Amino acid sequence: MSETSKIGRRSLLRGSLATAAVLPLGGALASCAASGSNDDNSSQGGEKTSDNPFGMADKSSVDAVIFNGGYGYDYVTFAANIVQQKHSGSTVKVSPSTQIAQQLQPRFVGGNPPDLIDNSGANQIGFNTILDQLAPLDDVFEANNLEGTKIADTLYAGVKAPGTYGDKFLAINYVLTLYGLWYSDSLFKANGWTPPKTYEELLDLGAKAKAKGKYLFVWGKEAATYYQTMAIDSAIKEGGDDVRLSLGNLEGDCWSKQQVQDVFKAMETMVKNGYFVPGGAGTQFTAAQAKWSNDQQAILYPSGSWIENEMKKATKAGFDMKGIPEPTLTANSKLPYETLRSAAGEPFVVPSKAKNVAGGKEVLRAMLSKDAATNFAKTRLAPTIVKGLVPADGFGSTALQSQTAMLDAAGTNVFDYQFITLYGTNPDQLVVWNSFLSGKLDAAGLTKGLQQITDKVRNDSSVKKIPVTK
Repeated sequence: MSETSKIGRRSLLRGSLATAAVLPLGGALASCAASGSNDDNSSQGGEKTSDNPFGMADKSSVDAVIFNGGYGYDYVTFAANIVQQKHSGSTVKVSPSTQIAQQLQPRFVGGNPPDLIDNSGANQIGFNTILDQLAPLDDVFEANNLEGTKIADTLYAGVKAPGTYGDKFLAINYVLTLYGLWYSDSLFKANGWTPPKTYEELLDLGAKAKAKGKYLFVWGKEAATYYQTMAIDSAIKEGGDDVRLSLGNLEGDCWSKQQVQDVFKAMETMVKNGYFVPGGAGTQFTAAQAKWSNDQQAILYPSGSWIENEMKKATKAGFDMKGIPEPTLTANSKLPYETLRSAAGEPFVVPSKAKNVAGGKEVLRAMLSKDAATNFAKTRLAPTIVKGLVPADGFGSTALQSQTAMLDAAGTNVFDYQFITLYGTNPDQLVVWNSFLSGKLDAAGLTKGLQQITDKVRNDSSVKKIPVTK
C-alpha cells in the first residue's frame, strides 16, 4: 500500500452555497424492525435503487459516533437531517466523542458497534486492530450522489489512498487536510517579520520574537505531537522517500536518520533558548492555542488546516490567519520548500457488524452531496474531498485563501504517511513529546523514547504490519 497521496494540483473552484439549516437531533436511538438482512447487515429490508443504493429501509435507525475535535460534529448532523427527510420515519442519532477508542473498543468487542464512526483524534482506535471488522466502502464512491452524479466523479484525485489498507478500501477520509505553520499576517507585517522557510530562519525569528517579549511557539498537553508532525514533515522534505519509508516501515533506526536528528536538535535549541511558552505539559491544548490566536504570546503554531475553525471563537479580531509550508533544514532539500503533507483526513468507517450498515453508508452519501459538502467548507473553513465547492475568496477566510495558494504552489509535490494512526502510537508519543518540549528530555532522549515505542510495535507479532513500498 502506498502512503503517498499524489493529489496533485487542486484548483478550489467556485461553487454554490448551502442554504439548508442545521436542525438539532434529539431523543434516544429507536430499535429497528428489519424485514430482512444479510451476512454483513448491509440491508434492513429497503429496496436497492439508484436513489437508495444501499437498501436503507424507511423507519430505521442509524447510530453515528463522531469525533468532536477541530471540526466539531454538527456537519454530520446536517447530513443526518437530509437522510431523515429522505427516509420517512427514520432516526439518525449523531453522538459526539473525544474518547473514540475508550468508548467504542468495548462495543467492537461486544459485537454492537455504531453504524458510522469518525475514527479521529488523539484517542482514535488503531486501524490495525479493527481492519477485519470494517465494511468495504467502494460502493459508496460508485453510487450516485443526491444530485444524481456518480460520487467518484465529483471527488479530488487520490482521496481513496489514505483509506485503503492492502487492497481494501475501508475508510472515507472526508476533509482535504494540509499541514503547515500558521501565523497572524497582521502581526508579522506590523513587526516587519518574514515567514521562515528554513530552520535557520526559524531560529532567527525566535530571537526576534523574544526581543519583542513574545515566544516563537506554544503547545498544549494533548497536542504536543503536533511538533512531531512538523519534525517528520520537515525531515521528509529534507531527505525524501528514504526518511518516509524508514518511518513508515518501523525500522530499527528510523528516528536516528540524519535529517530527523537535525530537526530534533534544532527544536532542542528552541527549547533551550526559551522560545516555547512554558507550562504546556499542564495546559489544555485549546487554552494553549489561544495564547497564540488570541493573546499572541506566541507567533507561530504547527497544525493541520482545521486550526482556524477550531479557534474561531478565540482568535483576535484582525488576526488575518495564514499558513505556510513547514520549513526545510536547508535550501537544498530533496523536496522543495513548497512541498506539503496533504491528504484526505477525518476517516469515517462503517463496521461490518453494525446493525445498520446501509444506514451508515447512506449518511456518508449525504455527506458527499453538494449541499452538505458546501456547508462543511463554508462553516468549517476547510475543503472536503468534493471538488469545486470553495469560492476564490475562501468565504472571506484568509486561512482558506492561503490553503488554496499552498496547494497550488505545491502542485504534485505532496506526500502523506499513516504509520502513527495505523498503529495507534500517538498516546505513547504524547508523553515523550511533552517531556521534550518541557526541557526534561534532550534530542537524544526524545529519539530513544520514540524508537522504543516504534520497536515495541515492530516486535509485537500480534500486530499486523502493512509494509510501505512506495
